[in-house]
Parts: sequence; structure tokens; C-alpha cells
Amino acid sequence: QVQLVESGGGLVQPGGSLRLSCAVSGFSLDHFAVGWYRQAPGKEREAISYINTYAGRTFYAPSVKGRFTISRHRNTVYLQMKSLSPEDTAVYYCAKLLNILGIGDWEVGDWGQGTQVTVSS
Repeated sequence: QVQLVESGGGLVQPGGSLRLSCAVSGFSLDHFAVGWYRQAPGKEREAISYINTYAGRTFYAPSVKGRFTISRHRNTVYLQMKSLSPEDTAVYYCAKLLNILGIGDWEVGDWGQGTQVTVSS
């Protein structure tokens, strides 16, 4: 059974940092990419980053490039976020990716439950 469990969200001040974790089970990160999405209130879900270990690739959306870093250790994918602003407030989801079709166009097999990130003073 495939599972993805996010953790690490919370309340942080503008300019602060957070590290999100996505613990996966039921599939191998050696064979499937994992992506991070976020959805802010009233906005569409945004694909922000992925890591594809077997292809040796990572991707960052322009909105997070230079501030977020995706990495993997064993069965966990991390999203290190720094220089956070209120615009980063959203529910963050990780997902098992079946195909990467284009920039921000990913075929998702399974979703995690999401973790809330709130950036506010």
C-alpha cells in the first residue's frame, strides 16, 4: 500500500525557515519521482518542486527557485524552505509521480494528506 505522510508544517515569521518531510512507503524512491505541491486559499494547486533520483534531476518552480531545496534520504523526501514570505502560506502536499510530462505538468499516482504552512508575523 502506497503512503506518503507529510510533516514539518507550522507557523513561521516572514524571513524564517521550515523543513517539510514526506515519508513514503509502498514504493521505492529509486524508481519513482516525488513532487511537492502547494495550495493557497482561493488559489489553484501549484507544482513547486520534484526530485527524480533515478534520473538525477530536480526541478523548482520560479516562485520558489533559490529559496527552496528538495532532497532525499532513504525513504524520506525533504523540502527545505528559507526566506519565507506570507505568499508562501499554503497547504503543502507531496505526491508520488508517475510521469513528468512537462514543466509543472506531472501525472500523480498518490497524494499525501498535506501539511499547513503559515507565514505571518
